[in-house]
Amino acid sequence: MSIFDSLKLVQHTPQSANNPVVNRRNKLVDKIDEQISLATDAGFAPTKTKWVTDEDGTQRKVEYAKRVKRWWTHGAGGSVLLTVRYGSKPLEFAKGKQAIELANVEEVEPTLQKIKEAVLAGELDEIVEKQATYARSVPKAKR
Repeated sequence: MSIFDSLKLVQHTPQSANNPVVNRRNKLVDKIDEQISLATDAGFAPTKTKWVTDEDGTQRKVEYAKRVKRWWTHGAGGSVLLTVRYGSKPLEFAKGKQAIELANVEEVEPTLQKIKEAVLAGELDEIVEKQATYARSVPKAKR
């Protein structure tokens, strides 16, 4: 008796890497993870690498700190306004409403976790697609 007789065999159908919805979700989740790290650790500084050529012509990799902007600001009365950005623009959750009002800074990290779960569940796909479609439709000179 073969080992494969005891296993359930199925056809492998890999998920397409060219699926734009999944790519947008992953991009947004990565950015939310950066914001969660920034909210939990004030000294958080992600790094990027690039190749640099020295004076003598040798190339080497150099790591440098990537600039990450916070998505939250302090509002009037001690409240905190949290926006979720896709690209450089905040997402519009409802007509004319791009921010989530929180009582204090301690609520930023749990709120970002909830938003991350919503993104992974596909709840923001329509909003993100609208934002991505707008960015592609406007010529760069007019943005």
